Parts: sequence; C-alpha cells; structure tokens
Amino acid sequence: MKIRARAGLTAAVATATVTAALGLLAPAPAVAAPVAAAPAATTSLRGLPPYSTWVADVTAVAGQASSYLDSVLPNSAIRPAIVLDIDNTALQTTYRPGLTSPATGPILDVARQAAADGAKVFFVTARPEILLWQTEINLDLVGYPVERIYPRPWFNTQPDAELKTDARKAIEAQGYRIVANIGNSPSDLAGGHADRTFKLPDYDGALI
Repeated sequence: MKIRARAGLTAAVATATVTAALGLLAPAPAVAAPVAAAPAATTSLRGLPPYSTWVADVTAVAGQASSYLDSVLPNSAIRPAIVLDIDNTALQTTYRPGLTSPATGPILDVARQAAADGAKVFFVTARPEILLWQTEINLDLVGYPVERIYPRPWFNTQPDAELKTDARKAIEAQGYRIVANIGNSPSDLAGGHADRTFKLPDYDGALI
C-alpha cells in the first residue's frame, strides 16, 4: 500500500507530536542529565569520514543535480518528477541521529528547486511501512515538498534494488517522467526508470 504524504499536516499537530515523543512535556528533573553533543565537524563515526567531509561531498553532487535541473526544468511538455532516497540522502540519519533527523541541506535545496520549477518530489525508501507516519512528519517538519512516500510494504521481502525500481515504475505509471533520481546507495539508483541518477557518497558501503 502506498500512502500519499499528508502535506496538510499542521505545524501545531506535528510539533506537539514530536514534542510529546521526545518527552519534553514531562517535568524536568531537578538535575538535568548530561546531553550528548552532536558529532563535531572533525569527528568520524564508525570509521566514516568526518561530518565536514560528508557535507562537502554531498554539496558537490547536489550542485551537479541543481545545474542539471536548471537545464531541463521547467518543462510544460512533461509531468516532471524527482525521486529521493531518505536515509543519508534527504535526511542526515547517521551523522545526526535522533527521533527526528535534520534535512541534508544541499538536497533540501535541490528538492525545493525542483518543486519551484514544477516537478513533484517523491521519496522511495526501504524503511518499513510501520515508520511511514513518523517519516512523513519528519520530512514535513524539516521543510521538504512531499508528493508521496513509497516505503517497504508490509510483508514485502524484495531486495532493495527491486523494491525501489518497482516504486519508480509505479510513479511512471501515473504519467510522471522522473528527470532525476538521487540516492547514496547503489540500490537506490539501479534498475533505470529515471533520466539521470546522482550518487551521493556511501564510502564503500559504510554509510547505508
């Protein structure tokens, strides 16, 4: 089952939901426990490059995607769409972990650029469908234009590459032309059904 993202979620509902989930509505303890700081720009995680290196690498690819979209959009002859992976593509899942993840800034800029030029923004992910509502809220809170999210359906055991290819086929079946597909894993981009792909770093599979 593929569920349309609720673009109409109000900020009040989303904020209250996330606040409650974080436990911020409970009384504060007399002595606050130390809070772990986000990874510093020079810190590596699990052998990954420093955060600053990842941001620079993502920014370089996002710049290529932005220039390409400038050359093909707007285009009134087609129903354009772009497809984004979520983890370590649209959201900073590994370098900035938490209940909600911040947007990957350069990719958010590309998504907004595409939407401003008439393209619909779809998200194709191997996240299970049980996380769909949480994912919708996260993407909405950080400012992504969301046409629809395609998660892994209940009881689906397809390999990631097949799952994501089928999702892009389903997008095309609605009359859209996918002008760009952006992801950090080979499985995000394999299988075709996009005019052009943009590969973000995965550092030989270490950043999944």
